[in-house]
Amino acid sequence: MNAREVLNHKDPPNGWRDQLINATIVAGFNFFSTLASISVTKVITNPVMALVASGISAGLGFFGSLMIQRGITKYKVNKES
Repeated sequence: MNAREVLNHKDPPNGWRDQLINATIVAGFNFFSTLASISVTKVITNPVMALVASGISAGLGFFGSLMIQRGITKYKVNKES
């Protein structure tokens, strides 16, 4: 099995559709993990600000994932290990 097919970093089988699904999964993870960490640490007492911070995190994760998958930003792989 080709590692490129498993990781879906570039040119996944269904093109844009799979890339958007992958980016949405990353964005959802970022949103809920940020929201959970803010809630647990009680850094922000205003729930609206917590949702805004989580939304910003989700947006960064969504577009960052698309940048990597589309080849706009290169990721480095350590080939020595």
